[in-house]
Amino acid sequence: MLELAREGEEADLTEELEKLEKVLLQGELQLILSGEHDQNHAIVTVHPGAGGTESQDWASMLLRMYLRWAESNGYQTEIVDYLAGDEAGLKSVTFLVKGDYAYGYLKSESGVHRLVRISPFDANRRRHTSFASVFVYPEVDENIEVEINEKDLRIDTFRSSGPGGQHVNVTDSAVRITHLPTGIVVQCQNERSQHRNKETALMVLRSRLYERALSDRKEQQAQLEEGKKDIAWGNQIRSYVLHPYRMAKDHRTNVEVGDVDRVLDGDIGPFIKAFLMHGKDATQKPTTRKSEDKK
Repeated sequence: MLELAREGEEADLTEELEKLEKVLLQGELQLILSGEHDQNHAIVTVHPGAGGTESQDWASMLLRMYLRWAESNGYQTEIVDYLAGDEAGLKSVTFLVKGDYAYGYLKSESGVHRLVRISPFDANRRRHTSFASVFVYPEVDENIEVEINEKDLRIDTFRSSGPGGQHVNVTDSAVRITHLPTGIVVQCQNERSQHRNKETALMVLRSRLYERALSDRKEQQAQLEEGKKDIAWGNQIRSYVLHPYRMAKDHRTNVEVGDVDRVLDGDIGPFIKAFLMHGKDATQKPTTRKSEDKK
């Protein structure tokens, strides 16, 4: 390193150190990711809250944020289902993030995300607050048994409305599956083959049913330990403020980032790291918390 510095290669040295720092950070976080499904691929859904076009646009901003994060971290993504908004944005989207520890990292993003900004859709340039919900499920391994009774399923086919080329609307290739006992609805219109869309939709349904079973178990345990926590629509996990000041803040860890544009461009690493470290510290030190834990 000293020799490189003497030869005037500080730029190369800095670049290599930045690469090393990123590798070390990933290794540190992966040591924390010891959950049963942390190594799995992730299934992510985004839904806008009330507010029409404003919230639908916010949901599309979140989709872009996660796709950029995945791209910059070497993950592959695949949009399974996309329903466009009436004027802008989207009404719902489901996408896969494929790669090691995708679920372990992205599980921290589940919850309600809040945006405060001057609305580009308001002719009077008023400030608006928008909400969108994000849910993250692990892609369940095929070896894990999730009982799905064919009699409990309603399978509908329809013509795909999303991107897919000139043949996308020719046949009823899109598939919607409703799990009648739980009311869970999943659909896939990404592929031209109805058979392939059905396979993908069933995969998403299996993962959601498995996650639901795990959540039910966790809620029962929480009731025994400290009482059930109400996860209401207004309980946002993170706020992104573009006006009157600029800041992104995670309300669970109190981590704040002033460069909100960078965050919306996919740099959510500080929030993910803080969430994972916060959870580790809470597990190891349930009765005390030092100020360093918030960093």
